[in-house]
Amino acid sequence: MAARPIYRVVVHQQGEVWDLYVREIFQSELWGFLEVEEFVFDDVSRVVVDPGAEKLQRTFEGVKRSYLPLNAIVRIDEVEREGPLKVVKSESRVTEFTRPFPLPPRGEG
Repeated sequence: MAARPIYRVVVHQQGEVWDLYVREIFQSELWGFLEVEEFVFDDVSRVVVDPGAEKLQRTFEGVKRSYLPLNAIVRIDEVEREGPLKVVKSESRVTEFTRPFPLPPRGEG
């Protein structure tokens, strides 16, 4: 049986860029969101503690499913195994302008 895939989801979140590793990704029924499930974390018994990885583990501890806004997703890669969780300050001096999703045309009448 083939191993289940792991996805690296790179997300822009409040001035930081997060690398998350998950096993399931779905288009959400909530308009404009992506669902991610089954977070994959490094071995917690490591001697060296990374504050960024620890922050993400605390943030997603006990989370069954997370809904990420589509405009916050930077990229999604299918990878062979999980890597280190990363939190990096965004180097960009330009803040992304929030884009409203287009509304369907209103009926006349």
